[in-house]
Amino acid sequence: MTQETINQILKFRDDRDWKQFHNPKDLAISISLEAAELLEVFQWSGSDTSCERKQDKIKEELADVINYCVLMADACGLDIDEIVQEKIRINNEKYPVEKAKGKSDKYSKL
Repeated sequence: MTQETINQILKFRDDRDWKQFHNPKDLAISISLEAAELLEVFQWSGSDTSCERKQDKIKEELADVINYCVLMADACGLDIDEIVQEKIRINNEKYPVEKAKGKSDKYSKL
C-alpha cells in the first residue's frame, strides 16, 4: 500500500470529521464486522472455495477491512510498513522454510 493511498483514506475520514469517532475499540469492532462480511461471501458455498464469481463482493469487503486497518493504525500511532515488516520477520522465525514449506501446521507443531 502506498503512502498516497493511506493519505487518501485519512483524508476521506478527515473531510467528514469522523476521526472523533475512531477510537481503537470501535475500530477493532469495525475490522471484525467487515471481516465477517468478507467471510459471508463464502457462507453456504459448500465445496466451492474459489473466488471466481465473487470477485466484486470480495473486493468491496476486503477494501473495507483494509481501510479500517489503516484507520486503526493511525488511531494507535502505528506505522503500517513497520508493523507489517516486523510481523514478517517474526513469521520467518516461527515458520522457517526448511520446516514449514508445503505444510499447514502451526509453528508449535513443526
